[in-house]
Amino acid sequence: MREDRQVLMLTHLSQLLNLIVPLILWAITKDKIYHMNEHGKSILNFQLSMIIYVIICVPLILLLGLGILGIFLIVISSVVFPIINAIKANNGEEPNYPMTIEFIK
Repeated sequence: MREDRQVLMLTHLSQLLNLIVPLILWAITKDKIYHMNEHGKSILNFQLSMIIYVIICVPLILLLGLGILGIFLIVISSVVFPIINAIKANNGEEPNYPMTIEFIK
């Protein structure tokens, strides 16, 4: 196994595109790059959590527009936290995605 912080950083940033790219990067490199398994799991858990939160917010749009505020906060979180964690990964720190449901352990 080798340590490659740049690939870890790119994996965090790739989730800005969609869920498939980090999933593929994690699946291919989880046994080759040190800490990729932990970073990949946290990315996938975060993305799956955001999808569930959006699904919850859709019916809430009908209830005084609360879902619109929720979706807005989810979109902001989906941009800000990957960037913060990409910087952390480049510095050799552990990722931290708040409000994440742990699907993959």
